[in-house]
Amino acid sequence: MGHAQTPTPTPVLNGLTDQIGQGLGSNVQEAVTSNGQGVTVPIPEGAPSILKPQANQSVYENPPFELVDRYADEPRELRVAVVGAGLSGVLAGILIPPKVPNVKLTIFEKNAGVGGTWFENIYPGVRCDVPAHVYQSTFAPNTQWTEEFAQGPEIQAYWEGLARKFDVYKYLQLSQKVEKEEWDPVQSEWNVTVRDLKTDTVRVETVDFVLNAIGRFNSWRLPDYPGLSDYKGLLRHTSNWDPNFDIKGKRVAVIGNGASGIQVVANIQKVVGHLDHYARNKTWIAASFAGHETSTTPIVIDEELRESFKQDPEKYIAYRKEKESIYYRGFKDWFKGSEKNEETRGNLIKLINGRLGAKPDLIDQLIPDFSPHCRRLTPGPGYLEAITAENTDYIQTPIKRFTETGIETEDGVHREVDAIYCATGANGDLAPPFPVIANGENLAEVWKPGGKYGFPYTYLGAATPGFPNLLFIHGPNGSGRSGTVPHSVETQITYFAKILRKVGREGIKAIEPLKEAADDFVQYSDAFFAKTVLSENCSSWYNGGRPGARIHGLWPGSASLVTLLQREPRWEDWKYDYIHDSGNRFVWYFGNGGTRKESDPEADVTPYLVNPDKIDLRDVHESWWLIP
Repeated sequence: MGHAQTPTPTPVLNGLTDQIGQGLGSNVQEAVTSNGQGVTVPIPEGAPSILKPQANQSVYENPPFELVDRYADEPRELRVAVVGAGLSGVLAGILIPPKVPNVKLTIFEKNAGVGGTWFENIYPGVRCDVPAHVYQSTFAPNTQWTEEFAQGPEIQAYWEGLARKFDVYKYLQLSQKVEKEEWDPVQSEWNVTVRDLKTDTVRVETVDFVLNAIGRFNSWRLPDYPGLSDYKGLLRHTSNWDPNFDIKGKRVAVIGNGASGIQVVANIQKVVGHLDHYARNKTWIAASFAGHETSTTPIVIDEELRESFKQDPEKYIAYRKEKESIYYRGFKDWFKGSEKNEETRGNLIKLINGRLGAKPDLIDQLIPDFSPHCRRLTPGPGYLEAITAENTDYIQTPIKRFTETGIETEDGVHREVDAIYCATGANGDLAPPFPVIANGENLAEVWKPGGKYGFPYTYLGAATPGFPNLLFIHGPNGSGRSGTVPHSVETQITYFAKILRKVGREGIKAIEPLKEAADDFVQYSDAFFAKTVLSENCSSWYNGGRPGARIHGLWPGSASLVTLLQREPRWEDWKYDYIHDSGNRFVWYFGNGGTRKESDPEADVTPYLVNPDKIDLRDVHESWWLIP
């Protein structure tokens, strides 16, 4: 029987690959193999220049560069600006400092306080349309919410209290409005133009990274109807409510039937003299966003239950997990023709029919011809009762123009009113409401319809090619249709912290996603959304208010998927520009070849040695901060 011959291994030359050694004479290979102690050998023509010392010269006499005199465990200072101090900005202020060593964090906020939409929106009935126990941070919950669907002031107080508890205010610059962000490609820095709203002075701040956390409904706008400026009564957007105007007994118009419009109508109908509600688009009215609550009035959380949460933390965790898990189970509801979606349709029709009271004929004006979830389900406790009241006119005829005294619709009917409230949403393009300029392009221009891309073009909803060191918190395609907003924001900030740590410790001065990676993400998104009811012919903030346009308001998949994918960044999807002039990716990163920690006699250089009873093998050598 024959025996297979074992091939003789090709020697490795000074740790380089065997391919480099090809073409060297056998006598040279033999010399290197037999003597690993600084032997000088002739280098053949065609060998890489890195191998070519002068004759009779050691390869180490003229190294390719000088080492950088720094320790590898001392990352460079990173100047990071967060724009916006709503929910996302507050969470960034809490999570980024402990996760990113040597970060210099600044949070710019145009308002005089934190909270974002909860700071700005003070209209009657403003409240969360998901249970308060799931609309809070995962790490510092409030066990004492007074209502199942908390009102705006209680939510605002929670996020303000969280900012104080975790000392976020030391990073905050309030009443500071960002007016421009411009990338300097020579210095690899962002120049951020900021207006101090207290002094009306303008300055430019220079940072390494910008994290835009401006929110999705921050840039509100009035509708563009003819004659808007002619109207002499009170005209307000619901996000700019005037608390000094007394609506009691007045004739009032509310335009729009999104979340804020529905909440306003439900709460002012009982006190106004007459209400005209303009609702051009049909929408699905639900009991709640998840569709499982049924009350038409505020649900007060029993004081005895709240007290039990104080006394028994495990009981509270079980209660909270039960509430929050509901928001992960509705993923199948998205898909066209699914049994779950059809079930939801039937339940909603039954709910709407049962609440129309004296105006059952309204059913045909309310039920959309698109599936539930094409637009966001709109919770409306008390809304259906309000639009069927005697003092309410529900109007679907399109508005033709505003007049000095009211509104005229396209059928020629003119209705006089004392006040008009526009619940007409915000900028749906999700571009910042100020110029963001890099490499000669303005982000808003390339994203707007008819622009270079025509939609918010991103990689994983996190960043966009051509705009280095720019990240979007809860931006386009940033979060799933399922899950909860606070958890989604927390996991995305954690993902960004990994990017910032990599940049800070590896000597990277600029990072941006590869265009081919962004293209692949867009293509996958198109393929995914085509299977869902989101792509049906409806107008929503998911598609920027343009039926048939790309879905850019949601992640293409479930909340569980986006959480999974953000655990491990795909570093191969990014391109890098390094600090060191040589362009060598390791020279700054490795530094002088050692760490500060090992030279400190008081430091623990064996943090991996712990009580064996406390070891979880899944986490062994995984924690980024436990480094010798």
